[in-house]
Amino acid sequence: MSNTTTTTRAQESTSAIERLYITMRHLFNRGFYKPTGVSGEALKNALLQLRPEIYGSIAEEKAELSGLIYVLERLPKGIEQCRFINLTSDEGYGKSHFKPIIPPKRRRNCYRIDDEQMNIEITRGRSDIYDILTHLTFLFIESEKICKRVLIEDTDKTIRDWAKLENAIQKDELTLAEREVAVIHTANILGRSFIEIMAVHKHFSTKEQPDRFLEIVYWLGKLSIEEEITGEKRAITFSALLRERLGHHIHGERWADIVKETLQKNGLIHRPIHIISANMHSVMNTLFAKNALKKEFSNKESLKIYEALSSSSNEELRSKVTKVATKNGMIAIDDLSGTNIDVQLFDTAKMGSDVCCYKLPKGLEDKDKPVIFVMDYAFGGEQAYETIDELLKPYKGTGDESIFLDVASISIMGKAGILEGGKGDLMIPSAHIFEGTADNYPFKNELCAQDFEGHGLKVFEGTMVTVLGTSLQNKDVLKFFHQSTWNVVGLEMEGVHYQKAVQSASKIRKSVREDIKVRYAYYASDNPLETGSTLASGGLGTTGVKPTYLITEKILEQIFNS
Repeated sequence: MSNTTTTTRAQESTSAIERLYITMRHLFNRGFYKPTGVSGEALKNALLQLRPEIYGSIAEEKAELSGLIYVLERLPKGIEQCRFINLTSDEGYGKSHFKPIIPPKRRRNCYRIDDEQMNIEITRGRSDIYDILTHLTFLFIESEKICKRVLIEDTDKTIRDWAKLENAIQKDELTLAEREVAVIHTANILGRSFIEIMAVHKHFSTKEQPDRFLEIVYWLGKLSIEEEITGEKRAITFSALLRERLGHHIHGERWADIVKETLQKNGLIHRPIHIISANMHSVMNTLFAKNALKKEFSNKESLKIYEALSSSSNEELRSKVTKVATKNGMIAIDDLSGTNIDVQLFDTAKMGSDVCCYKLPKGLEDKDKPVIFVMDYAFGGEQAYETIDELLKPYKGTGDESIFLDVASISIMGKAGILEGGKGDLMIPSAHIFEGTADNYPFKNELCAQDFEGHGLKVFEGTMVTVLGTSLQNKDVLKFFHQSTWNVVGLEMEGVHYQKAVQSASKIRKSVREDIKVRYAYYASDNPLETGSTLASGGLGTTGVKPTYLITEKILEQIFNS
């Protein structure tokens, strides 16, 4: 009697993720692919089998609206109109007449070459390519859904709803009545209710393009219909220069050299350095805001000050804090390397005692006072590894001698998906494990759950899984990680890569001290195990202010007391 072995949903999902990445790497090496070709179909089938939480109803006939919003905020405006998408390296388009298009939620330069072609610059490694290809695959699936719903079978004709949408798009301006009629037809095309489509329509509406959502739906459908009727295929290509440069740390090395050069110019290269990966405001505000804004917030607690500073309407307050910081040892390094990672250096020897909110131990000489090095968030795993790996290498200036940096600590603060708890709650990792491999990185975290107790936030301590991409979050895989002996409390994209770079520099290459301290702390941006709580459900708003500054305060307390 034969035993039949059935695979679990988690195993099937893991297999789908592997197929996605293997296919993407193959297509990159090949240099091009067509979404409706064999390779494009392989990507679509793997994504449909995986059914990531972020893409909601991707496998159903009806359109996925939250996923569409999420994806289009991370891709350049107008990409739905382009038949040809070319992924390139930094090849000098910035010096041409082309104006860069930067997506609202992703800092990447994109260029509309003509009516049919969009070029997207890749300067942050393979993680960036995987991110874009996954989002594009989602768009192609959604565009095919539209085509299937509007194209009458075995003919070249379309249904009445499509003709009505087409008529609406061709008008320069729609009246309220015309817009609502167009939305009704669009709702029929997408298999969604009028109220749902109106909500998404409002989200995409701008002064310049009040009916942008209708245009997006029209162009997604139009290209897919034309492909079906005329055989004019869409195509994704990878430039020869991108394929040649990828994986060689070109942008990371350029970035690290600029930073080290700035450290040397300012006489900081031999000082103890504490690296913090965070945003470009929380460390500066935590160091200076309370004292800089005494007049404006005389009796208010720190959190109220930070919430006010995080509001886009308070530019004047932010400017005041920046001025105080600049006068007291802050050096801002805007990125010119293509990594899109800005840097702030804080020289604690230049901080006035009545200005900075933290105090160093008494009797410390200036040469021993730390330099706080804040770098903006890296994008995805590969850029995290590239930047830290290059940064921790010795600096080779104009002379022959290599200068070894005295890096005392590395602190990583970031957003992550939580598997128990909700938005704003904290995760303190004791190890990172790498999804899809047997790689694991245990470490001694200088931060612990006790540091954050008593502040009204839930704190979870345990293992964090470094995922291959946030857009591939899958409930079944995450349930396995959470419920098995791996004891995973959350998921993020960079931890393994940062720790890999730290360990190789401190334990093997010996380019930094062996007893380098590491601090990792994350706050929850979403809970992918809860329906309606994924990244596609929207941002954190002010919920993220409290955990961001709480983590920043604990990191700075340890640095100033070390």
